[in-house]
Amino acid sequence: MALLSGQKMKLLFCVFAIGLVTSEELPPKPNIVLIVADDMGYQDVGFRDSDILTPNLDRLAKDGVILENHYVMPQCSPTRSSLMSGRHAIRNGFWHGNIKPREEWGLRLDETTMTEMLKRNGYATHGIGKWHCGLYTWQHTPAQRGFDTFFGLYLGSQGYFSHKNSGSLDFREDFYDKDKKFVDNMRADLNGKYNTNLFTDRAISVISEHDSSKPLFMYLSYTAPHGPIEAPKDEVKQFSKHMTKSDKKRKEYAAMVSIMDRGIGEVVDALEQHGMRDDTLIVFSSDNGGVFGGPASNYPLRGGKKSLQEGGVRAVSFVNSPLLKKTGYTNTNLHHVTDWYKTFQGLARDMPEQAEKYQHTLDGFDIWDSISNNGSSGRTEVLLNMRVSSMVNKKAPEPVYVPDSDYNQAKTSISLDDDTVEGKDFDFFVIRKDNWKLFSGSYVKQAWTNKNGMERKKNGKADKNGKTGTGIKLYNLDSDPRETRNVADSNPDVVKMLMSKLADYEAEMTWIGNRRSSQDGTKSGKWYPWVTLA
Repeated sequence: MALLSGQKMKLLFCVFAIGLVTSEELPPKPNIVLIVADDMGYQDVGFRDSDILTPNLDRLAKDGVILENHYVMPQCSPTRSSLMSGRHAIRNGFWHGNIKPREEWGLRLDETTMTEMLKRNGYATHGIGKWHCGLYTWQHTPAQRGFDTFFGLYLGSQGYFSHKNSGSLDFREDFYDKDKKFVDNMRADLNGKYNTNLFTDRAISVISEHDSSKPLFMYLSYTAPHGPIEAPKDEVKQFSKHMTKSDKKRKEYAAMVSIMDRGIGEVVDALEQHGMRDDTLIVFSSDNGGVFGGPASNYPLRGGKKSLQEGGVRAVSFVNSPLLKKTGYTNTNLHHVTDWYKTFQGLARDMPEQAEKYQHTLDGFDIWDSISNNGSSGRTEVLLNMRVSSMVNKKAPEPVYVPDSDYNQAKTSISLDDDTVEGKDFDFFVIRKDNWKLFSGSYVKQAWTNKNGMERKKNGKADKNGKTGTGIKLYNLDSDPRETRNVADSNPDVVKMLMSKLADYEAEMTWIGNRRSSQDGTKSGKWYPWVTLA
């Protein structure tokens, strides 16, 4: 879907808001369990003929609906910010890169998060695992973005046993006490315990203690199988003894995935035991593809994390619920990570126009009819990402305004130090429409990967970053899902049509500022927010 401006934008959103699904066809507010894996390869599940053992994911996928064309962003923070805001990274400020430790930016505070939206509709909201949407102020942290409780890490990664990033602890339990006072409890006592198991145990605890008078939203965001590649030695042996041709890292990676899979099975069992399964929608997705050149496999797709080729942005994903009308098939409709916000909003019967906090225009579609009945997703195109150098204010002398021509109210002032960009100063525009996928400009270019493990080598070493590709490339994904044949020269009208969309998307981009880091962020060997907002 193109981000159009003015009256065209309002008309387009109104058309889809009228309702692909009527309220009478929706189930009562369901429980929602949203599970996100981290850097998981497209092929690294049993239902894609992987050598990694994932019996629980396989069962849930085969008994549910496999989402074959579910697109995400190519890195962690951009996907998570788009998921939480329901808005594309080009509009929420994450359009080129992750938040790194000590950086002073995050998901903008004027964005209404998915959890804030669900909470205002009566949901109990619990976050578990990885946040990675900002920590430099307390206001950017999850328990102040709509979560009733949070158990996990603010940063993008940590040691699986030490729970440390850059030598400092980042494992906390956040909640509000009986007087509604915010409590941040650092969990140094959990040192040495494998974090995947801790996240699973916490999820089971949330389910067992849930007040059934409220619907539940649980965001279970595992760090597995993101690096560092670590797993208990006995479980590596247990889960990889059949992988005789795999190297040590692949076996360790496999154990990480299998331990997560086991945990997800235990979470589903807990839903069953507490009588919640029949009223629960389970959504599973990776945040991006597996790291190119690492132990993951995105076979048969091209590329991996950081690239906009299919292996970087087409995630392994499925839904499972007794509430789905049609199950046991592969859904080939186009979906995007921003669609979950709009879909959950519909299920929650949210009325954003009545909310106290202003709701920015969402970029996603309500895909309930698509995932529940194999109906239309309403989506014919996905902007995979773009970069426009002129939208980076390098000097950042003053706050700027977010371009948002479809707003009827005054512009919202956003300080540039709340946003950033990383990477080289090159522009690109990558989009999929129907079966066509266009690359233009300069972009990360990666190669193909082998089944059951990435073995891409360059001069005897793993080539994890690929190289820079340039110019116009056009692929027909129906006939060429591996992106092997550039057909731009033989389809000039298609190229022209897709390139014509660039201006509309650019008109809706948000300004971002140069990256700004601090020497602060840790105190007494622990990570804490370090900026106080006025």
